[in-house]
Amino acid sequence: MRIAILNKYQNKVRRGAETYVYELSRRLSKNHEVDVIADINYFDLFRKKYDVIIPTNGRWQVVITRKITWLTGSKMIVSGQSGMGWDDRINLYSFPDAFIALSSKALDWARKANPFISSVYISNGVDLNRFRNNDLRFKNGTKTILAVGAFTEQKRLNLAIDAVARLDDTKLVIAGGGGDKKQEIIDYGLKILGKDRFKLMSVPFEKMPEIYRAADVFTLPSRPTESFGNVLVEAMATNLPVVATEDPIRREIVGEAGIFVDPADVIAYADALKNALNSKWGDKPRKQAEKFSWDEIAKKYEELFKKIIK
Repeated sequence: MRIAILNKYQNKVRRGAETYVYELSRRLSKNHEVDVIADINYFDLFRKKYDVIIPTNGRWQVVITRKITWLTGSKMIVSGQSGMGWDDRINLYSFPDAFIALSSKALDWARKANPFISSVYISNGVDLNRFRNNDLRFKNGTKTILAVGAFTEQKRLNLAIDAVARLDDTKLVIAGGGGDKKQEIIDYGLKILGKDRFKLMSVPFEKMPEIYRAADVFTLPSRPTESFGNVLVEAMATNLPVVATEDPIRREIVGEAGIFVDPADVIAYADALKNALNSKWGDKPRKQAEKFSWDEIAKKYEELFKKIIK
């Protein structure tokens, strides 16, 4: 089977969509011919006769790809990496051969937005071999709370700074890249927490398991509109408990491996972080993460390809 995955940002930044493309293509390549295309030439999509094309950047990329697949007989699959909003609404109205929702809530939304196409639920995942348990957790002394994400309004990292400021003997580490709020977050973190309690890091993806293993609790105060949150599953795979935004998508991902809160309520957010630090979680985070293995998710994609290419 010949598969093309389109992502103009691949190997240029490393966010959730880029991780999705990397992990999925690596596994599909074992049994299929897979091209990951960053420098997109739509004429090549005509010439190479792919069986399946997966555009990941939405909007016009999806619209153009849909026209090409109608002409060539290829199948187009769209994964809802953008989240429930106008980007994925346009993707749905482009009538893909299948739309992949990353959560049960997104699946319900997609089926209502366009009931005339096939929508299925396949989450994003985690490499369980790369992200492994941390046996050094619950050390004495200063505790480390870790947040990972782009410096954007969507992630609301300033709320993590505010919450950690209300805790004693606790520091905040933010590992991230991209986004237009980086300097604003740096300035605010240093102002509120000081250089001894605040650290911002730009870390290559290959080094991220080490960053997770050095923390005691993971948090991400992102808005409820976020489509998934790969970093939540990466943290849990490292057996980190999670403090996450209270919404149906985060509850489905985190399960009993963390605490849910409205991060805009800074007092409640700080209490949730404190409770997570003081609780004994055992292997709950790791066991929850095992439900999101990329190996199993890639198999679901293969089953979907076979179904639509009959």
